[in-house]
This record gives sequence, structure tokens and C-alpha cells, in this order.
Amino acid sequence: MTFEGSGLLTLFLSAFLAATLLPGGSEVVLAILAVRGEYDPWVLLAVASAGNTLGGMSMWAVGRFFGWWYPASRFTQPRHQRSIRWLQQWGSPVLLLSWVPVVGDSLCLVGGWLRVHWLAALVWIAIGKALRYGVIVYAAS
Repeated sequence: MTFEGSGLLTLFLSAFLAATLLPGGSEVVLAILAVRGEYDPWVLLAVASAGNTLGGMSMWAVGRFFGWWYPASRFTQPRHQRSIRWLQQWGSPVLLLSWVPVVGDSLCLVGGWLRVHWLAALVWIAIGKALRYGVIVYAAS
């Protein structure tokens, strides 16, 4: 299977992986596909946002899972402590920032850890991810 024949699948997978702790280049894949013009920009936006949101929610689920055994106070890394403070101070709307590199992964993880309701997490994460990808699609089209 070539990149051309699997553009949307490649975009979805790269967006999903980019939302986890794994490094990803979903923005590059999205920009290339948008510049090529082979797909409707709205389809590209939907696929990238869905993949990245699903990846963010998988991080939320990991945080929720591990939160049963380890309280959030056991997180000692500064970026996690920052995420904990932000979520405690501002609540689930902070998950709009889940698109920010490095910090965003921690926000999703800590959101699950602190038991942010799954629907609130899904909505805020999806909005943040879609806005970021919308800017990329707009700039590349």
C-alpha cells in the first residue's frame, strides 16, 4: 500500500500516535494531503481531529486506569505537577490545551487521573484538537 492509496489511514494513525506519548508528525501529513488537494479539506479535518482526539482519550483512559492504584499526588515530574495544578484550578476546559506539544499529553493523562468526566474530557479535547488542525488545513489549502 502506498502513501497515496492510504492517505486518510496514514493521517488517522499519525494523528492518533501524535496524541500519545509517542512522537508524531501528524501536522506534516495533514499539510501534505491538504496541499495535494486529493481530499476535501473538511474530510481531512475530520479524520485528523478524530484520530488525535481518540489518542488523547486513550491517554485519559490510561490516567484513569492508573489512578485507581496511584494517587495523583505521587506524580513528581514538574510537567505533571503543572498539569495537575491547571486542572484543579480551571477544571476540564483546560483540556482545550491538549494540542500543545508535551504538555497536552500530560493534561489528558492527568485529566483521567483526576477523574474528569469522560464526556467533558472528550468535548474539550476534541475542540482543542479540531481548532489546531483547522488552522493547519486553512493555511495549507
